Amino acid sequence: MVNFNRHSNLEGQHAFLGASKYHWINYSEEKVAESYAKYLAVQKGTILHDFAARCIKLGQKLPKSNKTLNMYVNDAIGFKMIPEQILYFSENCYGTADAIAFRNNTLRIHDLKTGITPAHMEQLEIYTALFCLEYKCKPMDIQMELRLYQNNEIQVYNPTAEDILSIMDKIIAFDKIIDKIKMQEA
Repeated sequence: MVNFNRHSNLEGQHAFLGASKYHWINYSEEKVAESYAKYLAVQKGTILHDFAARCIKLGQKLPKSNKTLNMYVNDAIGFKMIPEQILYFSENCYGTADAIAFRNNTLRIHDLKTGITPAHMEQLEIYTALFCLEYKCKPMDIQMELRLYQNNEIQVYNPTAEDILSIMDKIIAFDKIIDKIKMQEA
């Protein structure tokens, strides 16, 4: 009989070269280095998001600059936005907006992207739909401004009410489908 070593500090965690992510056994040395670099970039992005949220909560502006993080934090503070706000429709559909505000009949949602992969405005449209569903707000009755902050640039988008209504309809329909499947499985 073996007395197994206790590694209580590692419980619930996963190693980069862990068994549950077994695909790495087929990687070349270059591929494992590339994958680990991406993993580190994701970790850095998480830390930057946390830092940005703290700055926004504290009202601590960053030096004026054309850098992504500085523009994002300073704009969010200037628009009196709430960082890291969960928008909830159901157990099946919710998300966390990086920064959000609803004031003077205008919904603003800003998203900080720290990676190099091009971002997509659809994510912010889903947050908009979730906001409208959760707070019983009709998209045709409000103004909407969505912003993506990435690569030292700001993309601004004003979706139409039809864009958001379409997503709201899909959320409602797909949520019912998932709930039906859950009921059958129970």
